[in-house]
Amino acid sequence: MSNLFLRGWNWCRRFRHRCGYGVHSPSDFFLITFVVYERLPFYAYSLLHAKRKDVVRLSHYREKVDRLLFRLVNYLQPAAMLEVGTGSGLSARYMAEAKHVPLCTLDDGECCEEVVRLLADCPQVDYRCGDVPQLLHRYVEEHGCPDIVHIAFTPYYKEVFEALLPAVSSHTCFFIGSPYATKEKREWWKQVISDPRTGVTFDLYDVGLVFFDKKRVKEHRIVNFL
Repeated sequence: MSNLFLRGWNWCRRFRHRCGYGVHSPSDFFLITFVVYERLPFYAYSLLHAKRKDVVRLSHYREKVDRLLFRLVNYLQPAAMLEVGTGSGLSARYMAEAKHVPLCTLDDGECCEEVVRLLADCPQVDYRCGDVPQLLHRYVEEHGCPDIVHIAFTPYYKEVFEALLPAVSSHTCFFIGSPYATKEKREWWKQVISDPRTGVTFDLYDVGLVFFDKKRVKEHRIVNFL
């Protein structure tokens, strides 16, 4: 109930930030209007919805957020993706269905049987378990920074951000999962927004988007996606 009240409160606070109002950049307005707020059903939604019940006990986003990740990947058309903090595996599955390119997802601990089953018929997904900082270091050495990085269900969000930042390009986008989850993470998210190394940022409450195109004027967009 408290979480529902908090969402309602934040929805009211973000009321004037809905539907791209006040956004003058054509590309940002398109992203907000035709990607974030897109309501048409995509081909994979029904298939992925049916799989949610199998991993509900594991960390995951609301279905609305996973569908947003699907649309973002479909819009950005990355050549490769990285996720740190697999959780239930649902987000990886949504992203993989949106674009059939290599996606590596890193998680600490042992590989979860439910997640292995969920990702079994997605050959493009490389699910790696173990020491996340070591796995990340090895990935960066082998592949550099991919076009999309999803910093998801992991306590290593700061380390991941700093490790990948030197290798980003103008085409890179970071998806920052649950930027308001804790007080510490909220403060860190504020630092990411103001960091001169980042470009245009979007705050959708459940997820933050960080772009790195330095040709663009640095701006921060708040979007009412609650």
